[in-house]
Amino acid sequence: MVLLDLRNHGKSAEIGGFDPPHTMKSAALDVANLLKSKSWSWPDVVIGHSMGGKIALQFAESCAQGDYGESATLPEQLWVLDSVPGEVNPSDGEVENVLRTLQSIPVPIPSRRWLVDHMVKLGFSKAISEWIGTNLKKAGSSGEQMVWSFDLNGAVEMFNSYWKESYWPLLENPPQGLEIKVVRAEKSDRWTPNVLHQMENLVSKGEEQGKGNVSYHILKDAGHWVHVDNPKGLIDIMAPHLESLSKP
Repeated sequence: MVLLDLRNHGKSAEIGGFDPPHTMKSAALDVANLLKSKSWSWPDVVIGHSMGGKIALQFAESCAQGDYGESATLPEQLWVLDSVPGEVNPSDGEVENVLRTLQSIPVPIPSRRWLVDHMVKLGFSKAISEWIGTNLKKAGSSGEQMVWSFDLNGAVEMFNSYWKESYWPLLENPPQGLEIKVVRAEKSDRWTPNVLHQMENLVSKGEEQGKGNVSYHILKDAGHWVHVDNPKGLIDIMAPHLESLSKP
């Protein structure tokens, strides 16, 4: 298993070399370039959460279109975790609220504890606030002051692309041999009635001959931050499908 820090996030933000535009297509190409640079096999499974879900969809779409060259092969399973496949209204979602809040906080930040307490006072849960606190690094060699471990402005540009892109056509006509598995968090705020209706209709049509298939799962007792709210439930959904890959 390989865990990636997307461009402008985590350690990828430190190494640089990720030129604009900061889009879903650019981020998916980063994944392909990493595979090629390391001479790794193309993955059997790709998993993406939130913005990463759309990057995973873009990765599959680009593979199918031959954008990554003849050596590229589609994954067998593509997991999209609480990521609406179509355009998203960025006005009042939880992720958008977090981004606006982070942009309003002056840096350097006094300490990780200060940030967690500040986020809790603003109404965010302690679990989410502590997770946000993990995205800090020391501002210098001494003292408690912290800065973000990711490029906040670059991340915002990526989310602008995330909100605009739509992958409904890919779900409606998945490439042969590709299973797309969409997981919706039960308490997520981004799935409108129209989106739910579209997803349910798409799945109900079933798999067309030789066109792959799409399945839809609901993660109980979880908001958008699935890995924080109900990690065990998420594993329970995914594990049987992942185990099936190792069976003849």
